Formats: sequence, structure tokens, C-alpha cells
Amino acid sequence: MVLHLALARLGAILVPVNFMLTAVEVSYILGHAEAKGLIVEDVLLPVAEEALRMSDRPVPVRGVIVEQGVAIPAGWEDTAGWLRHNDNCRPEVPVGDDEPIQILYTSGTESRPKGATLSSRNLLAQYSSCIADGDMDSDDIEVHALPLFHCAQMHCFLMPDLYLGATSILLPGANPAAILEAVEREGATKLFCPPTVWISLLRHPDFDRCNLSTLRKGYFGASIMPMEIIKELAERLPGMALYNFYGQTEMSPVATVLKPDDQLRKLGSAGRPCLNVETQIMDDDDRMLPPGQVGEIVHRGPHVMLGYWNDPEKTAEAFRNGWFHSGDLGTMDAEGYLRVVDRKKDMIKSGGENVASREVEETIYQHPAVAEVAVFGIADPRWIEVVTAAVVLREGAALTAEELTGFCRKHLAGFKTPKHIIFVDSLPRNASGKILKRELRALYGNS
Repeated sequence: MVLHLALARLGAILVPVNFMLTAVEVSYILGHAEAKGLIVEDVLLPVAEEALRMSDRPVPVRGVIVEQGVAIPAGWEDTAGWLRHNDNCRPEVPVGDDEPIQILYTSGTESRPKGATLSSRNLLAQYSSCIADGDMDSDDIEVHALPLFHCAQMHCFLMPDLYLGATSILLPGANPAAILEAVEREGATKLFCPPTVWISLLRHPDFDRCNLSTLRKGYFGASIMPMEIIKELAERLPGMALYNFYGQTEMSPVATVLKPDDQLRKLGSAGRPCLNVETQIMDDDDRMLPPGQVGEIVHRGPHVMLGYWNDPEKTAEAFRNGWFHSGDLGTMDAEGYLRVVDRKKDMIKSGGENVASREVEETIYQHPAVAEVAVFGIADPRWIEVVTAAVVLREGAALTAEELTGFCRKHLAGFKTPKHIIFVDSLPRNASGKILKRELRALYGNS
């Protein structure tokens, strides 16, 4: 949190990195972002050093946040020393409202993550929307348990709380018992969890033992909440108003909000556009569609990112005709409520994290025994959606699911590694030869 604010004041651009990524993935981000510095918690030093070796790029500023007492290697500095610097004058660095202040790498639907570049104007507009449509107050007490590299926890909840002067309780991780205990101990009034964590709280034996009566507002997002879980939350926490925040990193990240009075009336809806966002449904020719018709969800307004870092082609494609094209398919009803139908491309959301199917496929294709592979998501009671791979082996080759899983874990973060591997003789295709992932989802989704 200190680095987050200090780097902004300094005029540097912050690039939060998912701590679950492998050295290969971190190395790509370092190179693509043209990083000048790298700051890590001490337990992540091995991954950081390996990423630096792979990137073959000079990164002169190297700081370590000492948490576990790991020895600091040569070439690194303890960030605690930065806090004790003798010169405590404010940096005289003007930072314009529309200058880049953060680059958030998102898996999106491509084989490589893209850097969504955000400005102060983007973020402040987003905070205003969250506060207004999320009914946030200065007397709120909120438990923050999700990682701060993730734009939802940081920009939808922690920063708006700080902006308001509300009280924030930071936990080191999303441990259900620790969250429940913190809510009771602190008298928390607010809590954000992705659906997977809400489900883990409901299933935990401490849920009914803890006094959760102070919770007035609960929030979810990052992936679709099962309708039965919404009903269960309403029954077991009747004093808690529930909000659904829908969006994506490129929107800073909120685009639409489903408010408490609509949770049961509009089950499955993503809500209406929030304060500073316009949302529409367009066809493939960028023409507005009437209520009820399926098309691509598009947005515009001050939340929308500046563009993709070092990628003018992808930026131009995303901003066709002045609207940001989300890549999600949806419908809008006559009252202006959005329903997300599907993803325009094959991106999987597992536990709230984006997984590009193509990235996983390209990794599996590196195994010499694999002839073909199709990666897709199937429903899961814990993770909402899990990565699944249908694999065709080369003639005469032998390979087990455990061997292929181990191969993937060497190259991919754990949440990207397939939870299910299915060996098949062939993959379903249409007349033009395109693999039909919808048939794979239908075939294996309930198995």
C-alpha cells in the first residue's frame, strides 16, 4: 500500500505483478513494461532473480520487503531503509491527470498478457463510481483479504475506503477462518469476496459460530456468482445488502453494478452502468442492438484505460468507433440491465483470475507427445470455472495426465494449470476446421 501511493507521488508507473506467476511469466512482464525497478517480498526472491536472468534486461532498482526473514542477496536493498531516508521532502514531480500511473497486466484472451494503462483520471472516476453505486461511507470498517495486485481489491475497495477515510483491515490472505474472525473482532461493516471465497465462508464451520451481524454491505465480482449462492447469502445474512460489480481491468475495473434491491428480482444480471460509464450492446459491425439481442458489450467514459502499453494495434482494435470493446457477449433488457451471456473469445475465469486458453494450449503443445489440444473452462463448485484440456496424443506416444500436469506446472502458474486433462482420439470441428469448444464444454461440463 505504501509503495502504491509513494510511486504515484514520485511520478513512477506502478506495475503490480501476480505473485502466483512463474519466472517465465514475470520475465515477460519485466521486458514488455520496460521495467526500471523490481520490488518483491522476500519469499519471492528466487522467482524474481530467475525472472531477471531470463529477461536479460538491466533493472537497476531492486527492493525487498522483508516478511519472513529471508537473507537479502547482493544487489538488493531492504525497502525498510527507504522509509527512513533523511530527505523527507515531497518530490517536485508534476503528474498530469491523463499521464500513465499504472500498468495492469491482464491475461485477456491472448497468448500473452496485455498491459492496460491507467491514469489518475481513470482511477479517480472509478473510485467515485464505486463510492456512489456501492453506497460506501466514511464510517465503514472493511476487511480486505484478497491480493492487492488484483485491481478489484485495490481499486474497488481499498482505495475508495482510503479516499473516504474509512477503516481498512488488511489480511495476508483469503483464509476463511481468518476472514470470519476478523469480521467479528473488528465489527466489520463491509466485505468483498469473489464467489469462490463467499462459498468457502458459507461452508466453513465458523460461519454460524461467529457474530457477523455488523456486516451491512457485501460485494462480489471477478466471476459469475451461482444464483443458489445469492439466495443462500440473502437467507443466512439477512442484514447484509449485496452488490455485484462487473467489469474488467481495462475499465479500472468497474463498468456495471447490480444493487441490493435487484439481486433477486434480476437474478443473474450484471446490473446497470455505474455513475461514470456508458454501456451498450453492439453487433459485429458496431451497430447498436435493441433490448434482448445478443451482441458485444461495449463501454465508454472516464473509467476506460488509456490503451494497451506498447501495443497500438491492439489499442486501435479495442477502441473502434470510440467505444471500448470488452470481448464479452451480453444482452440489455428494456430496463437497461446487462446480462453477460458468454465471452467472445475463449477466456476462462478460474477463482476470479483470467486464464487465456491459448496461452495454456501453447504450453501444452510444447510437449513432444501432444498432437493437438483444446483448452476450455467447465463449471466447478469451488472455483466457479476450472481449466480443462482435451488432448490428442501423437501416434505411438504415451503420456499420463499426471505427467502432463507436472509439465504444465513448470511453465504456468498453478491457477492456469489444467485441473482436468482428458485424452481423446479427435477434437470436434466445424466444416471450416475450427475446433468447437462449445461441444467440448457440453460434453465434459457435467462429467
